[in-house]
Amino acid sequence: MFVLVNLKTYPCDPVAVAEAARDVNETTTARVAVAAQAAHIARVAETGAETWAQHVDPIDHGSNTGHVLAETVADAGAVGTLVNHSENRLKLADIDGSVRAAERAGLETVVCANNPAQIGAVTALGPDAVAVEPPALIGTGTPVSQADPDVVEDAVAAAANVDPDVPVLCGAGISTGDDVTAAADLGSEGVLLASGVAKADDPKAALEDLVAPL
Repeated sequence: MFVLVNLKTYPCDPVAVAEAARDVNETTTARVAVAAQAAHIARVAETGAETWAQHVDPIDHGSNTGHVLAETVADAGAVGTLVNHSENRLKLADIDGSVRAAERAGLETVVCANNPAQIGAVTALGPDAVAVEPPALIGTGTPVSQADPDVVEDAVAAAANVDPDVPVLCGAGISTGDDVTAAADLGSEGVLLASGVAKADDPKAALEDLVAPL
């Protein structure tokens, strides 16, 4: 089970969360990683935690002021990147460009989508994984695996119909070990979460609760 913690731009200590992720990763069969803001990637990577970027742009080296270059986040220590998160949506052609940029830099990719139909479309672009996240449930504490389990099952089926080798992650409202178990029961091979850990008073305890049933 892949547990990817997205720190977004929350006012948390990215190093403290990364240290918690590193420590919990060493005690569980789950794979635990942290997606940090671009400016924090190097600091997070220095903790030894598996470090991801939150986004890379569909660009190459050149005149691209203000954009995020895949090679730059890789050089800073990231090993993967989110693409097309619900809070940073891209056109399909740009999702493809970002996936290709990540591949060029040796970054693993998780492409997010809102619903099963979109999951099928982005799976066709050949990412390493996809994540279904209904926007209405993001940050609510109500997991999609309970609020609308058909979305998860249909997303898993949609991805399998295109490429059975692309795993599906489940996002939106994930915050407890029971949520992780429910997601796995629906066919998800990982979870994408944020506030349940990034906003927790004790990130390590929150992560321990998440992976306890695994």
